[in-house]
Amino acid sequence: MMGRTGGVEGGSIRPGKYSHVERERRFLLARPPEPSTVTVTRVITDRYVMGTRLRLRRADFADGRCELKLTQKVPVPQPGAVQGLITNTYLSPAEYDVLASLPAVLLSKTRFSVPPLGVDVFDGRLQGLVLAEAEFTTDDEAQSFVPSAECVAEVTDDARFTGGRLVRASRQELLGWLAEYGLRPAGSQDPAE
Repeated sequence: MMGRTGGVEGGSIRPGKYSHVERERRFLLARPPEPSTVTVTRVITDRYVMGTRLRLRRADFADGRCELKLTQKVPVPQPGAVQGLITNTYLSPAEYDVLASLPAVLLSKTRFSVPPLGVDVFDGRLQGLVLAEAEFTTDDEAQSFVPSAECVAEVTDDARFTGGRLVRASRQELLGWLAEYGLRPAGSQDPAE
């Protein structure tokens, strides 16, 4: 039985006092956005805490601001824009430092705001992955959204392109996944080569 804080049960979700329904659609792009289209830039380091559904995020903005937060995502196993429940807690630097000492796997990227999309350009072994997402407050908004021409393929229902899966992906896996969508990052080799 679910308490007053809501939850996920049998594929249906109920927002609670602290969590809300996360609705987003994800798209692959062939290249980063043109600088003239970007309204905000931030460098993001995500720490996926081992053995949990928790993500510790540090976002450093181009203007010098820093945002620190702890996020819990409770996914729902169904196709479509409703991803599950999300809860965010904003942290002080001291709180962040304590939680950053927990064992975690890291994922880094630069996020460019190109309304209505947030476009993530990944670093390290995920270099060449450009993933855009649009967030919505209602199911109708999500269903009626028409992606821009820069969106090569929708991967909303492809769990391989979620942060929790990408953080564990090898370079070879990523290149194979992108090839399935007809994408080959500049300077990359075919996974079979």
